[in-house]
Amino acid sequence: MSRYTGSTYRKSRRLGFSVLENGKELVKKPYAPGQHGASRKKVSDYGMQLQEKQKVRFMYGLSEKQLKRIFADAGKMKGVHGENFLKLLESRLDNLVYRMGFASTRRAARQLVNHGHITVNGSKVNIPSYRVKVGDVIGLKEQSLNHPAVLASLEACKNRSEFVTFDETKKQGTFVRLPERSELNANINESLIVDFYNR
Repeated sequence: MSRYTGSTYRKSRRLGFSVLENGKELVKKPYAPGQHGASRKKVSDYGMQLQEKQKVRFMYGLSEKQLKRIFADAGKMKGVHGENFLKLLESRLDNLVYRMGFASTRRAARQLVNHGHITVNGSKVNIPSYRVKVGDVIGLKEQSLNHPAVLASLEACKNRSEFVTFDETKKQGTFVRLPERSELNANINESLIVDFYNR
C-alpha cells in the first residue's frame, strides 16, 4: 500500500485525531466523515488497534511497508518496543526538519528534503526517511537560506521540542537526544500498535 496523499482533514475526522497535531481539522466537524459519521460508535478491539496504527501512519506520512520496517527495527533495540518505535519515527529526517521549524507540516518538510534544500552535517541529503543520529546537525543548503516558504515557517515557529536545539543566526539545528515518551503525542497508545503487529 502506497503513501496516502489525499485529504488530511478527512483522515483526521475519520480517526478522531489531529494528524497535523494542531487540532484545526476537528474544530468545525469533530466527527467521522460521511452520512452516518456522527452516529458511528461501536469499535472492536481489532478496530481500536488498527485506528492507533493508522494515526501514526498518517501523522508521519508513511506507507505500510515503511511503518512495518521501522516497527521491526524497534524490536531489535533495548527497552520498551512501543516507545522505541515512536523514537525511531521521530529520528526520521523529514520529521526533524518539521520539529526544527523549517516547515509547517511534515508533508512540507518531506518536500523540502526531496527537493534537496536540507543538509545533514554539511552534506546534502534528499531522502526523507534518512535516520538522523544523535548529535547530527541539520541545516539549509547555502542557496536555500532565503527560501520564502522556509523563512515564513521559521518566523511562525514559536515552540520547538526539547530534544532539538536551533541556532537562529546559522539557520541550523542539532538533534541533541532521543525524545522522552512524555514529549511525544499523548493521544497515541503505542501498546495497541504493538498488539496489532503481534496478533
